[in-house]
Amino acid sequence: MTQVRVLQEIMTLSSANIPAPLNSSDTRSAGCLLTGIPGLEHLHIWLSIPFCAMYIAALAGNGVLICVIFSQPSLHEPMYIFLSLLAGADVLLSTSTMPKALANFWFGSGHISFEGCLTQMFFIHFLFVADSAVLLAMAFDRYVAICSPLRYATILTSAVIGKIVVATLTRSFMIMFPSIFLLKRLHYCRVNVIAHTFCEHMGIARLSCSDISINVWYGLAAALLSTGLDIILITISYIHILHAVFRLPSQDARSKALSTCGSHVCVILLFYIPALFSVFAYRFGGRHIPRYVHILLANLYVVIPPMLNPIIYGVRTKQILEGAKQMFSSVVKVFR
Repeated sequence: MTQVRVLQEIMTLSSANIPAPLNSSDTRSAGCLLTGIPGLEHLHIWLSIPFCAMYIAALAGNGVLICVIFSQPSLHEPMYIFLSLLAGADVLLSTSTMPKALANFWFGSGHISFEGCLTQMFFIHFLFVADSAVLLAMAFDRYVAICSPLRYATILTSAVIGKIVVATLTRSFMIMFPSIFLLKRLHYCRVNVIAHTFCEHMGIARLSCSDISINVWYGLAAALLSTGLDIILITISYIHILHAVFRLPSQDARSKALSTCGSHVCVILLFYIPALFSVFAYRFGGRHIPRYVHILLANLYVVIPPMLNPIIYGVRTKQILEGAKQMFSSVVKVFR
């Protein structure tokens, strides 16, 4: 089924006067072919229904969350500012992947230009690294709030928050921008078919007939210096937080301190556990886990955390619930 689909795509490109890829030059001009989920082509229409629903829910939930935070002065605090950044990154991450995947599911539109593929790859990885950095910033916020509550306002000032945001974006850009040049330097072979719903770094690199060892090592180093380092720092932060919490004198104080971290811990687990599972399954379970399982996990990963994060914070955070009620009551008054 996959071979038939690829042949149909190549025939479509030929009929549109786009030559089939024969060498590196033709590959760059003809672009790449995203197959969708190989082995599940017959289910693409059915799979598109839950993916589309989750994508719309992610857009709506994060959009409401951002509006609530920015419209309510009581939520203009570091924790909620970082939460709005997380929501914005989640929306962009889903939007960088889902529209193209849904177009592939619905219309078989798997063709993407080579430059477009590089652009999509850059934004996917850039936003993933930025998401991880925002979670680290939120862990630092909780660390200061619990371990140094009297100094919270003096440490996390507006200037410091601005520097954290700039550092987050700069680090993500510096880590991922070189990957574009590492991919452009490669010579590409006849095959330009990517067995996936979106473009990612190693998927593009494997189309090359050049030595891609530099790309492999760079991808590993980028992961260790971004996500790996963030996980270590978040873990250290929560070790200090738990140490401080269990030294509090009363049970009520301990429960209140832990409850303020509960939502953030849930979001951290939701972000990192599927990512780590996908990485280890891909590295060590390639022969035992079907390819379509990896691709399904990758697609679920870019919509499920963005969809659930607003729900987790909305349900567990009283201030956001109250802010949402006030915002919606203000909207209702305007339309009356």
